[in-house]
Amino acid sequence: MLFLLTGAVQTGKTRWLERLVVELAAEGVPCGGVLAPGVWRRREESGAEVDVRERPLGSGAGEFEKLGIDNVLLPGGERVTFARRCDLAQREGVLDPYSQSATAGLAWEIDEAALTRVNAHFDALAHRAPFVTPSATSPTTSNLARPCLLVVDELGRLELQRNGGLTSAMALLARGATAACPHALVVVRASLRARAEERFAAAWGGCVPLTPGEEARTTVRRAFSLASLNDN
Repeated sequence: MLFLLTGAVQTGKTRWLERLVVELAAEGVPCGGVLAPGVWRRREESGAEVDVRERPLGSGAGEFEKLGIDNVLLPGGERVTFARRCDLAQREGVLDPYSQSATAGLAWEIDEAALTRVNAHFDALAHRAPFVTPSATSPTTSNLARPCLLVVDELGRLELQRNGGLTSAMALLARGATAACPHALVVVRASLRARAEERFAAAWGGCVPLTPGEEARTTVRRAFSLASLNDN
């Protein structure tokens, strides 16, 4: 099954997903893929009010502002500096006008070397248990105690509208479900959910839309027969 996690910008999708990954791991369900936590700082107290409309896209409107995005590679936990807010990248002299993110008009400057690293991680997942189809020649895969969850945080305009960005993640999603990896959870903005569903749902035997919360948590756990466990 393909789970598509959507929600408004900066509403805690990744934090919810981080907690779910930890919980599944504690229950013996491995997760492979990538999480994309933000890099935040407390806003400086200038004493002056700032019109929300004047803040750069992606900066947030609360006590903390979002400066960038890291990628955490699952299951190992390697952390990769992935993207910087465009206005900050320009100020720091690291904005590449020819990068994929710049040509797509994104609010974030995605480091091309980091993108290569994350794609290589998905390529490696595609060739190792439990992301290969079990067979007589792959006993390690066929003897897994539990199936796994493929996690992709997130697919955006770069991937779903321009076929760029996390191309290796999309290739792995296009392969669909296997006995060892029957479910995938992808973070996607609401405006792109239909496109993601059209592209990948059939390969995973269907699609379930989620929003962060207890109901979504139960839905994913139920897919791994965990919904009745530790639900206090």
